[in-house]
Amino acid sequence: MELGKTKLQFAVGQHVVYPLQGVGIITNIRERNVRGVQRMYYVIYLDISDMTVSIPVDKIKEAGVRKIVSAILAKKAIDGISSKYEPVNVDWKARYQMNVELVKDGTIDSVAKVVQILYHRSKIKELPVQERKLFDVAKRLLIDETALALKKDKTEIEKLVFSKLEK
Repeated sequence: MELGKTKLQFAVGQHVVYPLQGVGIITNIRERNVRGVQRMYYVIYLDISDMTVSIPVDKIKEAGVRKIVSAILAKKAIDGISSKYEPVNVDWKARYQMNVELVKDGTIDSVAKVVQILYHRSKIKELPVQERKLFDVAKRLLIDETALALKKDKTEIEKLVFSKLEK
């Protein structure tokens, strides 16, 4: 699909993942004049925060926005969180930064890894507030994307995630 000279990666109505923000839906693609420059923007509604964001079409890759993974990759990510967990022995600030980078990476496997790390860490010791928030963001990203990819209810996916983490 092309609008003007700009090649579009996504279409209106398509679900996308915006790392650290959540799963959203493209609600519009529009041209805007910002500071005297005409640009095409994706308008993305993020249900988790009830927020709408506009991202320039030419900056979408830089922002890390990507399409929802296939059912096969979603299942693989969920299955992967039941693998043996090896704790990393670093202070919480270094661990937090490492996990933020994994979520920013934006792949479903990275997000699943953060869920696994922080879940098991929370079983050993209560997570600091920032890590707890990061765990909640990663868990919601994993559940929302997997539910869309597998065409299942979010509640069912959440139960599946926790059953895999408990193994």
